Amino acid sequence: MHKDILPTEHDLPLRRADFPTLAEALDYAAGGSTGLNFFDSRGQLNEVLPYRELRERARAMARKLVGSGLKRGERIAVVAENGPDFAILFFACQYAGLVPVALPISLNLGSRAAYVEKLRELLRASRPVLSVAPSDLLPFLEDAASELPWIAVDSTGALEASPERDVELEPSAPHEPAYIQFTSGSTRFPRGVVVTESAVMSNLQGIVTRGLDVRPGDRSVSWLPFYHDMGLVGFLLGPVVSQLSVDYMRTRDFALRPVQWLKLISRNRGTIAFSPPIGYWLCPRRLREEDIQELDLSSWRIAGIGAEMIRLDLLERFARSLEPSGFRRRAFLPCYGLAESTLGVTFAEMDRGPGVECVDADALAETGTAVAAGPDTKRVSEIVNCGLPLPGQEVVIRDENGDPVGHRQIGRITARGPSIMQEYFQEPDATAEVLTEDGWLDTGDLGFLTDEGLFLTGRRKDLIIINGRNIWPQDLEHLAEQEPDVRVGDASAFSVPDPEGLERAVVVVQCRTSDPEDRKSLAASIQSAVYKSFGIQCFVDLVPPNTLPKTSSGKLSRAEAREGFLERVDWTSAGVVAEEAGRA
Repeated sequence: MHKDILPTEHDLPLRRADFPTLAEALDYAAGGSTGLNFFDSRGQLNEVLPYRELRERARAMARKLVGSGLKRGERIAVVAENGPDFAILFFACQYAGLVPVALPISLNLGSRAAYVEKLRELLRASRPVLSVAPSDLLPFLEDAASELPWIAVDSTGALEASPERDVELEPSAPHEPAYIQFTSGSTRFPRGVVVTESAVMSNLQGIVTRGLDVRPGDRSVSWLPFYHDMGLVGFLLGPVVSQLSVDYMRTRDFALRPVQWLKLISRNRGTIAFSPPIGYWLCPRRLREEDIQELDLSSWRIAGIGAEMIRLDLLERFARSLEPSGFRRRAFLPCYGLAESTLGVTFAEMDRGPGVECVDADALAETGTAVAAGPDTKRVSEIVNCGLPLPGQEVVIRDENGDPVGHRQIGRITARGPSIMQEYFQEPDATAEVLTEDGWLDTGDLGFLTDEGLFLTGRRKDLIIINGRNIWPQDLEHLAEQEPDVRVGDASAFSVPDPEGLERAVVVVQCRTSDPEDRKSLAASIQSAVYKSFGIQCFVDLVPPNTLPKTSSGKLSRAEAREGFLERVDWTSAGVVAEEAGRA
């Protein structure tokens, strides 16, 4: 281990998120020797930020902000690079009674116009008085704020160099907002979730106690972006409130070199690391034989998986590939959550690996009931168990009328508890759409319950209904991804009305070949597979690589893919290709 890296072990007695506010949690963590470690794309240690120093610098920054005239409760938007500057500004807001808003970083800086417009929309939605970015990203933020004259723009370096004022600090109280978290926007424009201090502390306590059973000797490792709820709550705030050291790599670096994540876990003896499914898919594809021999993943006790639908085959492939390196399948820990609940809603049981329900896929689609698959079942769906609710959380499955349904019946997932949001920022109508007066949140997701836990089946707005039959877009995307030249994440499925007003399934696929015959063969193969599996015709739309729209957290945005398809669709060719697929 690098001689300057912040340690795992320390003599500060472990406290597991039993604090009223984030500022008080950092006050306690600052008494120990742990903190944040930042690594570059080659796995070299760039910077360290002990919690002691984080507290000192955050309080100094808080005095600068308050001394500059910012008023309690005002918002500061921060482009959330995975580095010390964001952590300092975030906690400065906690000490100053201000409200930070994390803005995303574009993983593809070539699409400048799209990124600037995204930032502009988020600034309009959150109405900050100040927006801040690292110097290399400042031009994007300046362009985004140029049409919004009420927003001052500054770099993190300039703020750091500004004079510190002699002012009294009054940290945020439990009932006040701790931050605003934008939803990922997978089915609509992102909303700003107002997260109070009491809500985030309640959720963190459930996560680090029942969810993860954090213990002395734990160490976190993360590439997840700070602007996403899993990255912010799970791997910045979570380590602070439980005094753990955490090792970071940038999200962009992970996308280019995912094996570096595994090397950090191996070298620093990481015990807790999470990823959405795409991370567990990427790593085995980039592994070399010498990597497998060099890695030692025996310390990795919790390999969390969440953020979207969980594919069992991806986990099995990852486990098989890394078993020679000491990875244990039982380390997988599925969970379910969303920004509107701060982060976590349910967690599976630790040290058991992914639990799975094998159900009759046709019965699931036709009757909305999860019937256990038998030896004669024609099509089987393997649905991963996301576990039981965290302490204080309630989960109820409801029908379209809002009435609870029985176990194994698919319906709308609703949740209630102390970490559920109180509102979307300045959007009362949007809040009323999803939140009842007695505190039940309509998550927008579909699933079913058993005595063992919650099973997620998809987003309600993404559901494809053809001839009265329910089809999950993930099933169509999975069929497309079975083609040799189609990668996981290269397909997006949805439905649109055709010129005759009938609902038509569409699969948009990123294609890496320009050869006309190869393209025609790929489309026909996918259409044939869909027809054989579901008995429906679909239109396959082949698009260039890196053009499928993604949310800020990297998930497919089927809503945006659908809009883009409708702008360019040529139904003349659609009819011909679908007929050929039907005859195949």
